[in-house]
Amino acid sequence: MTLLDRIKQNMFGLEKGISEVLPGYKGYKQKELRREADKLLRETIASRMRTVKTQLDSLQQELIEAGRYDLLDEAGSTVTQLQTFIDRVRTASYGYGGLFDAVRVKEDDLDRLYEFDATLLDYVERTEAAIGSAREGLAGEDAKSRILLIRDLAREANATFDQRREIISGSYEAGNTPSL
Repeated sequence: MTLLDRIKQNMFGLEKGISEVLPGYKGYKQKELRREADKLLRETIASRMRTVKTQLDSLQQELIEAGRYDLLDEAGSTVTQLQTFIDRVRTASYGYGGLFDAVRVKEDDLDRLYEFDATLLDYVERTEAAIGSAREGLAGEDAKSRILLIRDLAREANATFDQRREIISGSYEAGNTPSL
């Protein structure tokens, strides 16, 4: 059961009664529940990615202690990319379409937005694994390629996040998943 399903299931009795009496309220409330589920999901992604960023900060310290100053620029660039991703996920639009907005966000688009954001969780695990791999190979010859892999994952996460705007505008194709 997804977070969205759990939120819908926990709708209080008063809201259920209002939704049966007040025309249009049920659809409005369903949209609000979808937005809230997506917001909670994005907060989870940002929080977990902040933990990963802390691991990356520790890796930078380990690079300094190991005398691998040649890798600090790449590691610093990676931290910047990761922080950009975190900020974008945390502050992203909830998919609102106001009464007079040119673009209306439909329920199906909100569901696709939630599904899209759920796929972003994969970047947390992949980045965390890449940091672990870089730690293991810190003294090895392939340390640079391991650091670059982390940077590339952070860049890819940002590029994938760019596709989110297409979902909000409704131009994103159903069944199309981000390139993970």
